[in-house]
Amino acid sequence: MSTYAWIGLGNMGGPMTANIVAAGHEVRGFDLSEQACAEAAKGGVQIVSSVIEAIEGADVVFTMLPKGAHVRSVYEGEQGIWAHATNQMLLIDSSTVDIETSRYIHEGSAQRGLSFVDAPVSGGISGAASGTLAFMLGGAEELMERATNYIAPMSGRTIVAGAASMGIAAKICNNMMLFIDLMASAEGSQLAHQLGLDPEVFWEIASVSSGRSWAQQTWYPVPDIIDTAAANNNFAATFRTDLARKDVGLALDAGQSTGVRLPAATLAAEHFDELISQGLGDKDCSLIVKNITPDGTVRGWNPEQGN
Repeated sequence: MSTYAWIGLGNMGGPMTANIVAAGHEVRGFDLSEQACAEAAKGGVQIVSSVIEAIEGADVVFTMLPKGAHVRSVYEGEQGIWAHATNQMLLIDSSTVDIETSRYIHEGSAQRGLSFVDAPVSGGISGAASGTLAFMLGGAEELMERATNYIAPMSGRTIVAGAASMGIAAKICNNMMLFIDLMASAEGSQLAHQLGLDPEVFWEIASVSSGRSWAQQTWYPVPDIIDTAAANNNFAATFRTDLARKDVGLALDAGQSTGVRLPAATLAAEHFDELISQGLGDKDCSLIVKNITPDGTVRGWNPEQGN
């Protein structure tokens, strides 16, 4: 049995830690949200009151936080991970952050004689709950087997992407592709509807044709077609629009720094910005389908139910 310290028990961290506990390990978790802590406790996580208490005596320290600024904040300072971690621990960040933050944590950990791996994930809340997430690892080659063993209770597939920050580089590119695919599902579903196609029949056709994608299979923005669609639940977030905008922004920043033109990613960002400007940043990112319909209404979306 291993002892895990876990910082960040939100929509992803909560179910991920539940799978670790179910595999027979001890998890000490910390989050600023009382609700997140309460939900994680139901899955067997031992809730503690500080980062220091979480990491004391841990074999591995995971962070799963919304933004790079949050990751930096839990690593830095007198109450942070760097001040209290030992060189026997493995530090792993599974957050989706900017390249600069990932490099900063790698470099800061190395300067302190600590072992760090960036290990972002793909698969969403459903993958977190089922323990089938894909992990993308970046860091020193000699740390990869150790990291993979700690990740195993949460993972359907773990792939070594390369050296430091290559995991997060892969994640940024992958999420950019996801949001572009989501735009395709939104546009295709609504054009099919306007042309008179039965929505379920069209989805079945796309599923065995070249329009198939993970977004089309998992986030299809039409209710009563697939169980995992946010459209079944008034677009309650499985992946919040504001976080999707953050992620595609990371890709746009990377494109700017490398000189790669990203017109489709730019359009995805504009879709998310439009929803955010309407106060819908906490709704599911698949609600971009609302931007596409002739009159702004869409099946499965009732604004009267609130944000």
